Amino acid sequence: MSVRAIVGILLAALSGSAQSLGTFSLTGSMITSRFSHTATLLPDGKVLIAGSYITSTGGHFGSDGYFACQPGDPCVRATDSELYGPATRTFSRAGSMNMIQPTGGVLLSTGKVLFAESYPTGALAKIVVYDPASGEFKDAGTTATLGYVASAALLNDGRVLLLGAGQAEIYDPIAESFSPVPNFRTSLSSVTALAVLLDGRVLLVPDLPALFNPADATLTQIPFPFWFDDNPSGTLLPDGKVLLAGGVNDAGTVNSAELFDGSLSMTGSMTSSRFGHSANLLPNGSVLVAGGVSTASAEIYDPVAGGFSLTGSMAMPRYYHGSVLLNNGQVLITGGMDGSFVATSSAELYTPATLISAPALFSISRDGQNQGAIWHAATGQIASPDNPASPGEALSMYTVNLLPGGLIPPRVVIGGGFGEILYFGPAPGYPGYYQVNFRLPSGVAPGSAIPVRLTYLGRPSKAVSIGAQ
Repeated sequence: MSVRAIVGILLAALSGSAQSLGTFSLTGSMITSRFSHTATLLPDGKVLIAGSYITSTGGHFGSDGYFACQPGDPCVRATDSELYGPATRTFSRAGSMNMIQPTGGVLLSTGKVLFAESYPTGALAKIVVYDPASGEFKDAGTTATLGYVASAALLNDGRVLLLGAGQAEIYDPIAESFSPVPNFRTSLSSVTALAVLLDGRVLLVPDLPALFNPADATLTQIPFPFWFDDNPSGTLLPDGKVLLAGGVNDAGTVNSAELFDGSLSMTGSMTSSRFGHSANLLPNGSVLVAGGVSTASAEIYDPVAGGFSLTGSMAMPRYYHGSVLLNNGQVLITGGMDGSFVATSSAELYTPATLISAPALFSISRDGQNQGAIWHAATGQIASPDNPASPGEALSMYTVNLLPGGLIPPRVVIGGGFGEILYFGPAPGYPGYYQVNFRLPSGVAPGSAIPVRLTYLGRPSKAVSIGAQ
């Protein structure tokens, strides 16, 4: 089948319908009150809520401003999890993890979710993965050197950067191996990965801004102005810059924001000071910033105008809550601590002005399933069981709902690994469609129905299949 025939079977571009401007509405409540938890969008569109702290009456804030569960405090660290179903807007119980204070919630190329132990037990940190297919958590070993993992980040090649106290390791989910990063600067402690840049480097804070390059395992400090604040949120923008918003300094919480583009520069200030807030890149390229200590307000950052403007407010103040962009374009906000610094189980949905659905892949059967409308770039023929793709070969496909002009590439997951992106942009001659050219990884096992999925801005499409040899 040729490219011309493929275009003829494509579904109309999936576009969202207009909704009321920037509103929050309550959805079903979580089973457990929790904060500092993770919220991970799964390939099937559900959200895995897992880990961190739960409390009803206990715990306290230390002198450093962080919530602490100390001996004698009536609070515990959650190891259980739950699933949010967007179709029913309800939460249901999922499995439990065999670790203390899990962190991470990193969706791997395999479709599984990685969690790491962030509480120092005196032993090496445990790693656990959640398998959506079985609904179970399974032990994935321990780190090679880390006593705990403060932060985890998915690298552009599918590996995971694990950061501890003055040490770092890289986890390979395909080989299931841990590799310590040599010469990682030991003076860094409690390091947080704020964003993975387009070139693969990782922006680290809060002790001091630094860039880690996984290609050569180098760590480079970034010169920063005197006004740089601790613990900001970090959001990779469509143009490749990173928005750093809010945080704290010696005077308290701040409303300032900066842009990182090789160096730090000021951008417009938020309407409110925020710390412990959330920041989500929306499908239209703007950023939703919500909550923080003792505030229910939310605002939108416009990268073009370089400023913030208020949007609707949440039903209650939230601090250290969870947030995740859903496939339908809404943002799910879960838990956090309320205005009285008590954990809550409530959850709500943010509905932007226009809902933009997740990208979709097309299939020969026209239902977005089974044999994909994915073709050999050299011949224009479908990569089918009778005409399979070869390792290293360039393939092409169409999708919808990418951000016009955006520089953040989609990720193509093929048989559990990432395909190298060769090109993504408007499909020539077909307005509203986008073309993605990618390379079939050499490690993909041959088969007649190799699953292919496209993920963009954290949202996965349904899987289609190709033939590979």
